[in-house]
Amino acid sequence: MDYFGYELRRKREEAGLTLKQFGSVLFCTGSLIGQVETTLKVPTRDFAERVDAALVTDGYFSRLVGLVLRSQLPTWFQPYAEMEAKATYISTYQCQMVYGLLQTEEYARAVLATGQPDNLDALIGARMERQRILKREQPPLTLVVIDEAVLHRPIGGAEVMRKQLRHLLSFQDERWIRLQVLPFRVGEHVSLAGSFNLLRFDDDPDIVYTEDLISGHMTANPETIREAALRYAGLQGAALSVEDSAELIKGVLEDRYGQHTGTGQRPVA
Repeated sequence: MDYFGYELRRKREEAGLTLKQFGSVLFCTGSLIGQVETTLKVPTRDFAERVDAALVTDGYFSRLVGLVLRSQLPTWFQPYAEMEAKATYISTYQCQMVYGLLQTEEYARAVLATGQPDNLDALIGARMERQRILKREQPPLTLVVIDEAVLHRPIGGAEVMRKQLRHLLSFQDERWIRLQVLPFRVGEHVSLAGSFNLLRFDDDPDIVYTEDLISGHMTANPETIREAALRYAGLQGAALSVEDSAELIKGVLEDRYGQHTGTGQRPVA
């Protein structure tokens, strides 16, 4: 944050621009720029990209803002975020909410607001920044199993859920993402204890990540890795196919949230 603000001020002054003048170029207030320069405001990626375009800095601030946003994550979560960004394969089972990499901004806001943080906007920006790994030229193969309960829990309200479920359906044609739903009818299963993530790398040991009420935990213990892999295989086997999962999501979208998904149909609510 300090470095970003210092560099922003230095480049602005080199260009001979006052805060007010620079604000008119970026279509924001000079006060906002001043807050970023003095670390009172966390810059967004959009802000950084506009700075690069205005000052012709060859993507300098766009690259730097990724580090700034990552620094806004909780300290205990930052090591996992760094490993997630390096992973070649991500396997996740989520029983309470949509996996962070697949959340819409509105859904993420509702989830993160439950912790009543002082820096909510910064946390949302950091979560959206994490999702950029899925847009890389070679993104990680991401295997996702979500409990059907995730689809029914109205986080953020009906409109937020409509957008979130439509977002999940948009991944159907992505080669790098496989989304399955574990239906209610399965009953007891191998991960009743809760959610977990399994990360695989080309040149590093696999990692299992879990969270409790306060923090997260990573381990590369071989026995834990084998157990997690076995349980994940069990979840995949019990879950619906990718195609049937999409149909279930469409059904919940229509029946619970009033959104028709057929061709040419418009939302009912």
